[in-house]
Amino acid sequence: MGGKLRRLKRILKDGRTLIMPMDHGVSKIEIGLENIDEMLKTVSDYIDAVVLHKGIVRHSKILVDLDIGLIVHLSASTSLSQNPNDKRIVSSVEYAIYLGADAVSVHVNVGTETEAEQLERLGEICEIADGYGIPVLAMIYPKGKLEVNTETVSQCARIGYELGADIVKVPYVEKFSQVTKFCKVPVVIAGGAKENEYELLKKVEIAMKNGASGVAVGRNIFSNPSPRDIAKALHNIIHEGMTAEEVLENERDMVVSRWR
Repeated sequence: MGGKLRRLKRILKDGRTLIMPMDHGVSKIEIGLENIDEMLKTVSDYIDAVVLHKGIVRHSKILVDLDIGLIVHLSASTSLSQNPNDKRIVSSVEYAIYLGADAVSVHVNVGTETEAEQLERLGEICEIADGYGIPVLAMIYPKGKLEVNTETVSQCARIGYELGADIVKVPYVEKFSQVTKFCKVPVVIAGGAKENEYELLKKVEIAMKNGASGVAVGRNIFSNPSPRDIAKALHNIIHEGMTAEEVLENERDMVVSRWR
């Protein structure tokens, strides 16, 4: 258990975390993914961990030198599929360990035709990872005909907790305290689709005040014209306890000051 706690500390340094998922390229190519090493150098002072697929980890020239946690993503589907919500396991805990991972992540879409298989694999991976002292980040979303609301997101968080995940990532909803109330492991909110920077910062501020342990923001960092500035702004809210307004007021030299 000591090994797992040490690895979790790499991701949740003060019990809070800013994770940057960069696993999107399998599903759909996004602006900002052209040179992942360059992007990581740009934002590494402010993020706590990155989520990557195994191939990107293998070819990275700088990950070994960065003081950030490495989460190897085990799930995949593509936007070209007839069923993009059907997440399949494309790597293993053992291979992630070989790559030097601090944790692994698994994506589950509940409310879909393949929910049962996805839940089965999550449970199996949590057991395997626990045996090696490797934390699991479970990314769980309501899909299919399910609405994204407090009830469904709370259920998603609870699923991750009960099946053995060490961190759970879910969509943001209002009344987020109801979500964290039913999940006794750290919960991080998904950054989601690209949105107005101020609205993103405010959402993160409110989520943190309602029990979230951090955020997993990908596109809203790496597709932003000023990724370092938005990463710093998010860091200040998550780790320094600043409000969105304080970030805008106190960081006038940042591009973020234009977002007001």
